[in-house]
Amino acid sequence: MNKVLIFLVFTSAIGCSNKGIYDNIIHNQRMKCLKEPPSTYAECMAQTNKPYEEYTRERKEINNNM
Repeated sequence: MNKVLIFLVFTSAIGCSNKGIYDNIIHNQRMKCLKEPPSTYAECMAQTNKPYEEYTRERKEINNNM
């Protein structure tokens, strides 16, 4: 988790786009799924299939409801 946080701070500092950061987080989550046992692999991967556009729409809805 610390490596991901460091990566996010670094990429933000160099002007990486929000979509790029999101894509990198999803990639890291998928890499972690590879280490899961076969019984939980499919569920783990299913959690990484949300397109960026859907993520931003849901995020906006949550922020608007606060």
